[in-house]
Amino acid sequence: MNDGATLTPEREAHLAAADGAVLRADGLIAGYLPGVNILNGADLYCQEGELVGIIGPNGAGKSTLLKALFGLVKINEGTVQLKGEDITNQRADKLVTAGIGFVPQTNNVFPSLTIQENLEMGCYQRPTSFRKRFEFVGELFPALLDRRSQRAGSLSGGERQMVAMGRALMMEPSVLLLDEPSAGLSPVLQDEVFVQTRRINRAGVSVVMVEQNARRCLQICDRGYVLDHGRNAYTGTGKDLSKDPKVIELYLGTLGGH
Repeated sequence: MNDGATLTPEREAHLAAADGAVLRADGLIAGYLPGVNILNGADLYCQEGELVGIIGPNGAGKSTLLKALFGLVKINEGTVQLKGEDITNQRADKLVTAGIGFVPQTNNVFPSLTIQENLEMGCYQRPTSFRKRFEFVGELFPALLDRRSQRAGSLSGGERQMVAMGRALMMEPSVLLLDEPSAGLSPVLQDEVFVQTRRINRAGVSVVMVEQNARRCLQICDRGYVLDHGRNAYTGTGKDLSKDPKVIELYLGTLGGH
């Protein structure tokens, strides 16, 4: 299989560990323009119940990887599978129905709608499940229930992030993709987003998170990937990566977070 990446012993071990994953991507080559690839053979997997973090320098392809998984960037080579089914280059609305939630970094709420209306939009494909899912989201984010009639445009950045996460959870996804959820937030609100992300994960949702706050990301994730030039530079448990001298020297010194 020509999937855009050399089969080294490390990669072979990674592919073997990906067996049975709820979400996996193998050898992704993808980009926004013909002949200009941002991803150059990236691999990723997320087992059921895992929280997986993706870190790396600006321009490494982190957000492009998430968008490729969610059908927003065309994959030229390689495959994406959800629960063993090939979902490569499927449309985003089909992927939502299949069980993938996606929270983009910006423009992730409908500002003119109330909190409740934003959440209703989250399950417009399955409106009869609204009450049940609203209760689930309300247990994770009680503030959303208390302020359900408030317009999203009047909320703080951290509150909007809660709404965006909540909306993505309304279709009961197997995997939640988060694109830099702490970006632009104060340190206190950043910490709250990480706490919320772990809470979502512990409620039974597998999470794949791209994050600029590399140290904090590695603290909460089960496993992490360091992406560089569109391919995996390092992979391992969050704890191991945060202590790896090469990762510290090459990446943690230049990436955000304390």
